[in-house]
Amino acid sequence: MSPLALIRVVFEVLYVLLIARVVISWIPGIVISWIPGIDASHPAVRFIYRATAPILDPIRRIMPPIGGLDFSPWIAILLLSLVQRVVTN
Repeated sequence: MSPLALIRVVFEVLYVLLIARVVISWIPGIVISWIPGIDASHPAVRFIYRATAPILDPIRRIMPPIGGLDFSPWIAILLLSLVQRVVTN
């Protein structure tokens, strides 16, 4: 795998993790009822939160949730997309 392809894969994984975190935050009760044994203490959920926190926390310090809505994941995706374009082009 070329370095450029590896960089693209890393960015794609980050996008998926950010979207997974958004979905988990929207429907925590449904996640538990859909798949028995999956809750906030599940290793996969903890991994998603630990992997995305370094990206989201600085954005949240600059732009806290507005009216109860957290836009930091979407801002993170936009910034990652910009960085990916700069790095891969």
